Amino acid sequence: MKTESRSLSTYSTFLAQVKSSQVQQVVIKRDRIDYTLKPEFGGQHLYTHSAGATDDLPGLLRRHGVSFTTLQENGDTSGLVAGILLSTGMLVGLFAWLAKQNQAGGGGSNSGFGGGLGGGFGGLGVGMGMGKSNARVYNQAAGKGKITFADVAGVDESKQELQEIVDFLANGEKYRKIGAKIPKGVLLVGPPGTGKTLLAKAIAGEAGVPFISMSGSEFVEMFVGVGASRVRDLFNRAKRQAPCIVFIDELDAIGKTRSANPVGGNDERDQTLNQLLTEMDGFDGNDGVIVIAATNRPEILDPALRRPGRFDRQVLVDRPDKSGRLQILQVHARPVTMGEDVNLEAIAAQTSGFSGADLANLVNESALMAARNNRQAVLMADFKEAIERVIAGLEKRSRVLTPMERQTVAYHEVGHALVGALMPGDSKVSKISIVPRGMGALGYTMQMPESDRFLLLEDELRGQLATLLGGRSAEEIVFGKVSTGASDDIQRATDLAERAITQYGMSATLGPIAFEKNQAQFLDGGSTRRAISPEVAAEIDRQVKQAIDNAHDMAQTILRLNRDLLESATQTLLTAEVLEGETLEAILSQVKAPEGLPAWLTKG
Repeated sequence: MKTESRSLSTYSTFLAQVKSSQVQQVVIKRDRIDYTLKPEFGGQHLYTHSAGATDDLPGLLRRHGVSFTTLQENGDTSGLVAGILLSTGMLVGLFAWLAKQNQAGGGGSNSGFGGGLGGGFGGLGVGMGMGKSNARVYNQAAGKGKITFADVAGVDESKQELQEIVDFLANGEKYRKIGAKIPKGVLLVGPPGTGKTLLAKAIAGEAGVPFISMSGSEFVEMFVGVGASRVRDLFNRAKRQAPCIVFIDELDAIGKTRSANPVGGNDERDQTLNQLLTEMDGFDGNDGVIVIAATNRPEILDPALRRPGRFDRQVLVDRPDKSGRLQILQVHARPVTMGEDVNLEAIAAQTSGFSGADLANLVNESALMAARNNRQAVLMADFKEAIERVIAGLEKRSRVLTPMERQTVAYHEVGHALVGALMPGDSKVSKISIVPRGMGALGYTMQMPESDRFLLLEDELRGQLATLLGGRSAEEIVFGKVSTGASDDIQRATDLAERAITQYGMSATLGPIAFEKNQAQFLDGGSTRRAISPEVAAEIDRQVKQAIDNAHDMAQTILRLNRDLLESATQTLLTAEVLEGETLEAILSQVKAPEGLPAWLTKG
């Protein structure tokens, strides 16, 4: 056979070409690596010595989409061997299809052919090493970037649960002596960005035992049986290194409730899940292996996966409260040079609802702004601007409004503020701005809660409806017509009024009945309406409209009574563009409440 000539290249050059997606094909031999560049990069035939090759070279090639072949022996028989393996896999698939045809009597030939051929290729893939898990084992030795529980703040109860796991691995005899058994699995659940993966990294830093990590999506492939094979390989590796911890991130990728399809077939995700169930609590057992998994979609997990004996504990990693936010800010502020006027406690009070990731981003944005302005330290002003940037988006001073648009936005935002000043609850109007921000906000009114709230009372909900419609009401009173600027307010008010009727049971006629249910526990996945009669649906629509109309009337009543204040505050806003602090407080303190205003719509 004719041998093509190749030019010598260094191994470091080869790696750089792979990472920059210049390599088209690679042949890995025992003592050298032959490779060909893509046509757009010259199409050269090159080779390098494999003395510097690492065990992760096949993984690197897969990640960059490079086709490669591994030859154990030099010679011309390699192509023949690969052809025999491929033919064998296809023959196995063909025989499986024929067997299924005999059993089914000719029915479902397409699914049989697909399953048989898929099974053949799956067996070939597993045989070639695709069934090996690419789990990462983290070294517990102290070093740069090591994360411990000291680096995790705001989730004290969750840390306590997981510290017990770490303590068992270090002092297991203390628990065994009293007859206690450590949980086989711990499931971390909570909204995105609250620190589930960070907690797992902290366990890796604290445990002092092997910590094997893998993402749920890395188990599933197009070939049938590969996912189950990777689960087996993962747990075999873990058992050899026991005691150890196995961490599976984004468990919902393989743990979704199994399908109830009566036809059957080869569902790769179901097979992978079945194998995981067996490994966690099957006949063989997995003594010394503790499984920790993280998900923000626990409601879709298979019940067999969540039962005691598999995931014995579910640890909620929720959004932090005020004290938790302060601790998180202190952790992320350690490497940042802070100015003397920075008050982290005040920042924690202003960031209700922020997750740990949001707070980390907030500190970083503040530092970036200070550096952009050539300051030597981060000031409180940088934090205030960062909070607005996270909530409302980037400031768009280049977006030039016409005088009429600017006037409309100013009246609209002042209308929100004046109505909101009288509404019940502890949300305080802290800033009004007509500087455009984000994707489409031409202005905004910022309300900050004075304390963490976990319940919303009915009068506060109705007050929120009136505040949302304050902007549109101001436009109607001043201009006698409305603009498109209130579209987001109307959408939010409608959604809130509908939830009050269908989910919170705040209807005197319909009563405490839930007509909708949330689809997601921690994600904004919307809701689904139960099967209801046309009469009930019409009554829900009528009640929603009535709630919106009442709030609209209340907002107009307040603004008509405070017409002069609406005008003077708007002119001040048009001049200053931003109202906050003492100036805003002085304006809002002048708002008069109408006589006969319902008791549930007044502060105090």
